[in-house]
Amino acid sequence: MKQCCLNMFRNRSYQKELLDERDIPSEDLYQNLKELNIINRFLGGYRMTFNALQKVLDKETPVVLVDIGSGGGDTLRHIQKWNKRRGFKLNLYGIDQKQVCIDYSREKNNSEITFICDDYKNVFNHVSRVHILHACLFCHHLSEAEIIDLIGFCRENNTTVIINDLERNAFAYYAIKVLTFVLSKSYLVKNDAPLSVLRGFKIKEWEHILKQANATKYSILYKWAFRHEIIVHAER
Repeated sequence: MKQCCLNMFRNRSYQKELLDERDIPSEDLYQNLKELNIINRFLGGYRMTFNALQKVLDKETPVVLVDIGSGGGDTLRHIQKWNKRRGFKLNLYGIDQKQVCIDYSREKNNSEITFICDDYKNVFNHVSRVHILHACLFCHHLSEAEIIDLIGFCRENNTTVIINDLERNAFAYYAIKVLTFVLSKSYLVKNDAPLSVLRGFKIKEWEHILKQANATKYSILYKWAFRHEIIVHAER
């Protein structure tokens, strides 16, 4: 039993989350999106994104930022609110494959943020240039090969990628399991939040992925609470 528990955190889980299913009832997905926003705010996920953006932005250069797997658009709304006090020249886009997420995002956000229903690999069918691709709690949904493809896509298109994602950690797993059991009304959140931790990465695993992707200009930092900030800079 003890060995089984150790392996649960030593090796990454490949069990699919319920959120990755195609036909989720819209009311269930909406409840999930509302609660994810609360969790991100409570655990400092948005603050981590702001800190990463400050490292790659300057006040003079107009920037197109695309949030991939944008869900309910909450990340972009918080970036927009943060930027009103900072004054960067940001053009914000969200891209998600679920039309119900796009509909929710358009309902909850203002028209200054553009939402696109498509795969991120088709983003250039909608915009001519992407300076920053932002992936918040997106990469743990992917296989290692898919993450390597994502980084390769950004390198080929001279795009900086900012990744904000989870560390696989026993304390984080049990804490979020208890928190969501007590407070969540969403069966999606109850199931997927702890599973997301098991699908997360260790820093050494990120180093291996970046090496496999032939990334050269990058940084990996541990951030509270149990997250990693990975920035892979455009190379030219």
